[in-house]
Amino acid sequence: MPFTPPKESYSGKVYGVGVGEGDSAVTVGGENVLPFHSFEGETPNKPIIAYEIQDVPPSDWPKDVQEPFKDVSGDPVQWAKFCQDTLKAKAIALRLVGTHPDMEDRSVEDAVKTVTDVLGAIEVPLVILGSNHAEKDAAVLVAVSEAAKDRNCVIGKAQEANYKTIAAAAIANNHKLIAMSELDINLSKQLNILLTQMGFDKEKLITDPMSSALGYGLEYTYSVMERIRLAALTQNDETMQPPMLGDVGVYVWKTKETHAPESDLPEWGSLPERGIAWEAVTATSLLIAGAELLVMRHPKAVDAVDKFIAEMEG
Repeated sequence: MPFTPPKESYSGKVYGVGVGEGDSAVTVGGENVLPFHSFEGETPNKPIIAYEIQDVPPSDWPKDVQEPFKDVSGDPVQWAKFCQDTLKAKAIALRLVGTHPDMEDRSVEDAVKTVTDVLGAIEVPLVILGSNHAEKDAAVLVAVSEAAKDRNCVIGKAQEANYKTIAAAAIANNHKLIAMSELDINLSKQLNILLTQMGFDKEKLITDPMSSALGYGLEYTYSVMERIRLAALTQNDETMQPPMLGDVGVYVWKTKETHAPESDLPEWGSLPERGIAWEAVTATSLLIAGAELLVMRHPKAVDAVDKFIAEMEG
């Protein structure tokens, strides 16, 4: 007899959040089942991977992940075009790390110019990320949100310390918003509630529960994401129904395993292969936990995750 998999039904559904414009627009989320459980219900949209670029050259990235972008990473416009045209990126994530006070402390005006130039050069959706300095991000993300008005970007990350300012700018300029809390389902729920109470449409939110890399707290991230997705589907909890972001590359490529040379740890194997595998395994784990939008760096890791998604989608 053929095997018939048991089927569960769920009372809730993940919101479908549309980003971008025209033929290149994509929708994140929209499913009413657990990740890749298309045999149980609707999974209308595949997970989206956004290639990460920066406003400054990525001198702190390991050489193996700098290498594919060595000819373009000095210019965020050329970098974005390379990801779109050569790597066939479905979305670009521009991280304004150069605005951080401990980095180059670039001005708001510099950030606006970078975002405007990148938007003018690409057609795929743009995710605009701050430097993760709450005070500076409040000023930078408001300004770039205005500069990108009506382009349907994703702005982030709104945190407890600055969410009112950033959310108001996203509302006024018709953008989607990333709400980030620090690895706690209750904090995530609370931030989403606060955002909706100030008038932000819950169906325009993307939740970032905060990611971790393989070997550096991934299990905890996985459990938080899994609990969020189960609350959304089994409890029909509207505050937990926005799609989720897995900000993968920024955490993975800081780990010892992606930096330690083979001469020091030959038993760990090839350094380039090790780094790619570390990013791919982290990303696929977060997809299984419930993430629908990933931010990644290495093209070979992205290819591996794309193949995983295709196999899981059948």
